[in-house]
Amino acid sequence: MSAARPIIIGHRGACGYLPEHTLASYQRAIDLGADMIEADLVPTKGGALICRHENELSLTTDVATHPEFSHRHATKTIDGLQTEGWFAEDFTLEEIRTLRARQRLDFRDHSHDGLHPIPSLQDLLALAAESARRGKPVGVMLEIKHATYFASIGLAIEDLLPPVLREFARVGPYVPVWVESFEPTILRLLRERIDLPIMQLIDNPTMRPADFAASSDPRTFADMLTPAGLADIKAYAIGIAPCKRLIVPALAGGTTLSTPPAERLAPPTSLIDDAHADGLLVHTWTFRNEPRFLAADYAGDPCKEVEHFRTLGVDGIITDFPARMWEIPA
Repeated sequence: MSAARPIIIGHRGACGYLPEHTLASYQRAIDLGADMIEADLVPTKGGALICRHENELSLTTDVATHPEFSHRHATKTIDGLQTEGWFAEDFTLEEIRTLRARQRLDFRDHSHDGLHPIPSLQDLLALAAESARRGKPVGVMLEIKHATYFASIGLAIEDLLPPVLREFARVGPYVPVWVESFEPTILRLLRERIDLPIMQLIDNPTMRPADFAASSDPRTFADMLTPAGLADIKAYAIGIAPCKRLIVPALAGGTTLSTPPAERLAPPTSLIDDAHADGLLVHTWTFRNEPRFLAADYAGDPCKEVEHFRTLGVDGIITDFPARMWEIPA
């Protein structure tokens, strides 16, 4: 079992400290020593790719305070769920640039709300390139969001992403770029078009990926964890990124987002060993410092949680707080 330090991936930058998916959050992750920055991508009306966790904008921006956009409020069905709000695909990039980011979670610091604009993919890549020029290289992990939905409205990300990455690679300097998604279809399509490492995200085993749910494919995320499922992933990806409860289950309650402090943990599954046996890397998510997200086994210490997963042999940890995670010794 490997005891090497896993790579540290700054979730939406360093979103435990600053509003997610802002250049400030990405820069904070770099400054704190993250090996990679994780950024989610959604397209605008004109097909520009911007850094947002979802295409609905009101959770993490001030769009609701802009009277000029009040008529854009809409209700849509995204990945089978009815969602109300303002949507990135109804805005041009120029309009998106007039918005400012805000902290998603009520219990985190809101002193930076309204200060930071919404970055494009090009903005993120330029930041990573400048960091490399200054001697602080950092990789970029791009998560593709709602790919099946966007393809259905004429904004196929498999067409939008490769030209941006090719242009970025042409001008340099070199920045490692990886791609991940919960939807296998977009990953297979991108595998044919760009030569980049690909990771398959895996969520609640009872759920179906959005692309499977939109088709007649009955498979769930649980099917991806079988020997046949892992072998199938190996055909297009170099690794998997399961939620941490698929590696260390909880005995009762809990979700992929949070684990109540009263909850105790069960023994680990064989998922890391199974994936490694197939030559697949394993990254896992999401690690947060706040006590509300830590199982009782860790006694309020987030470093104990990271150390637990390190000893199990995980290859990468996705965290809102890359500073504390970095303190784990090699």
